[in-house]
Amino acid sequence: MNWKTFYALLQRDGHVARRNLVPMLVQNLLQPLLLTFVFGRVLTASGMMQAGYKNVLLPGIIAISMVLSGVQAVAMPLIAEFQFTKEIEDRLLAPIDNGWLAVEKIVAGMIQAFVAGLVVIPSAWLLMGSGVNISLARPFEFAAICILVALLSAAGGLTLGCSIGQTQIGLMFSLIIAPMMMFGCAYYPWAALKNFPGLQYAVLINPLVYASEGLRGALAPEVPHIPLAAIIAALLVIDAVLVFAGLKKFNAKAVS
Repeated sequence: MNWKTFYALLQRDGHVARRNLVPMLVQNLLQPLLLTFVFGRVLTASGMMQAGYKNVLLPGIIAISMVLSGVQAVAMPLIAEFQFTKEIEDRLLAPIDNGWLAVEKIVAGMIQAFVAGLVVIPSAWLLMGSGVNISLARPFEFAAICILVALLSAAGGLTLGCSIGQTQIGLMFSLIIAPMMMFGCAYYPWAALKNFPGLQYAVLINPLVYASEGLRGALAPEVPHIPLAAIIAALLVIDAVLVFAGLKKFNAKAVS
């Protein structure tokens, strides 16, 4: 393993991310923050929703922001590099194994997911106004879930970026990202689906469910949520599957 080359590649991605920081934040955070303002401020202030709904919504918004940022940070450049700019060919000439190139992409995506989460927490909190009662009473669980969610988003981006063609990007958002957001328990707790038992268990295949419920359990434990131990176990399994699938697809694509 050539750590100097790995760090140089990571620095290069970091430089590009810093240069495009404002467009990246607008692209990834505008929609979640607009939803935060409408559901968390307008509807609660008008009395159409209870003020306690803010505690349900904020962890879900954080989850959406982290997942979208990590997926887009890895998937979109990969699609362009493999199929349009061919920039990946320069990276493949670096004195480092192909698998570590994919790992570097995952690490860079995780960092961007963390940045998105750090930005959206105070932004969404300010947009919602008073009445938000979240705490870091479970700091270790919160840190563990944030790491697992960041890895989930970056590994998912690697898998999607190596699986989808440039002409299928719109299809990716309409058939994968949009349903994942709507049925990812970001805007409501998983327990709210109890009147729809078939749907309640069907959505468990959605990784965003565990991200939303995990952050909800760590930041607002008084809100009904899936047990944190089950969430961490599920995220570990999903992350392992996505990392394995992403590395395999990246190696196959790089060789071809």
